[in-house]
Amino acid sequence: MTQRKDTLKLGLFLRATGHHLAAWRDSGSQADAGIRLDHYVDLARKAEAAGFDTLFLADSVSIRGIDAPTFDRVIAPSLSFEPLTLLGALAAVTSKIGLIATASTSYSEPYNLARQFASLDQISGGRIGWNLVTSSDPEAAKNFGGASQRQQAAHADRYSRAREFHDVVSKLWDSWEDDALLLDKASGVFIDRNKLHFAHHEGEHFNVRGPLNVLRSPQGKPVLVQAGASEDGRALAAATAEAIFAAHQSLEDAQEFYSDVKSQAAALGRDPEHIKILPGVTIFTAPTSAEAHAKHQRLQDLVHPQVGLALLSSLLGGVDLSQLPLDGPLPKELPVTNASKSRQLLIQKLAAEGLSIRELYLKLSGARGHWTLVGSPTEVVDQLQSWFEGRGADGFNILPPTYPEGLDDFIALILPELRRRGLVPVEGPQGKTLRERLGLPYPQHPAQVQLQEWSIAI
Repeated sequence: MTQRKDTLKLGLFLRATGHHLAAWRDSGSQADAGIRLDHYVDLARKAEAAGFDTLFLADSVSIRGIDAPTFDRVIAPSLSFEPLTLLGALAAVTSKIGLIATASTSYSEPYNLARQFASLDQISGGRIGWNLVTSSDPEAAKNFGGASQRQQAAHADRYSRAREFHDVVSKLWDSWEDDALLLDKASGVFIDRNKLHFAHHEGEHFNVRGPLNVLRSPQGKPVLVQAGASEDGRALAAATAEAIFAAHQSLEDAQEFYSDVKSQAAALGRDPEHIKILPGVTIFTAPTSAEAHAKHQRLQDLVHPQVGLALLSSLLGGVDLSQLPLDGPLPKELPVTNASKSRQLLIQKLAAEGLSIRELYLKLSGARGHWTLVGSPTEVVDQLQSWFEGRGADGFNILPPTYPEGLDDFIALILPELRRRGLVPVEGPQGKTLRERLGLPYPQHPAQVQLQEWSIAI
């Protein structure tokens, strides 16, 4: 393996009782954890003490499958707090760990979202990141707009809006230069109005004047995170993202994604090292491989067939599979949907390997398409190291199958082995802001960049 000079980054993906489809049914899980603040506070403090770089919260602006016969069995993950509200609470009880939340560009307005994230960045001391997504759930469209607007936008249109949304938010985050605040009591001047900048954005989707009524944070602006893996998603990530959450099942696929996105970024004039790619991974571990596999099987046995089928249908964009035999193959030709293109392709690739419908939903039950590892600490870290040193990842977004057991196992068994091999710092992450922890540069204000370019020119 090629030795890297850097160390891998670790994020913790928070999700109610855990990431396995049957997590809430496990004997060690608190079934109503998704609506208990103390649960999230405990996890955040535990992760910070263990040395995780980030916490991550996903989001959905609808309850999925509400009309399905399995609704009463699958609703558990949908009942949780709005992520920005929860992030504010977690910012108050932590002091070091980065805090990243998902917010959709499909059903938000740039000014409000820019203001919310800028406020959280100030409150947390510069520890906030925004996971920019578009909404692929057709149920979400029914919760926004008038009767004539309640249609899900096409994939390309969602990404067109997302690009412009990002541009508007970036302008708003640069409303004030770093040293705009004077607080000169003697002269009575509170702020330097010459350091104020308007967005003056007029585009296809948005007309926003600005400025934002929140100052720049200690890290300049929130870290921009992206999670799309389709062609449109990769292009957006290459142009805008500073961290990318990815879903892959093999090192070869991870390496292809890693190389493609960083090459696209370089072609746009960006430094590829300033984009951290963090694939998601669910880990079942124990002192021995046999014990780890027993833990995995314990949860697999709790997956109700109807729930597994509903998961697979959802990941395919709502394709009806109810009339197909569970032990038969997934049809090669599926209806075209407007859902996540990358997840659909991942499932179809697995199906082409000969997996039946039942085998497919069990394969995906651990982490909805993310990588699943089952084994002893040595076996697990061997795999993580191969992805990191093989340029398939700059770190990992950890998706514990259950809480608290899955997180406790990672901290007690995997982290010591990662430290022993020098893959993560023994002394823990360095830096006060999220940018510093991820090894990302401070974003200079455009006005300062122009001033420097002018000074060089003369």
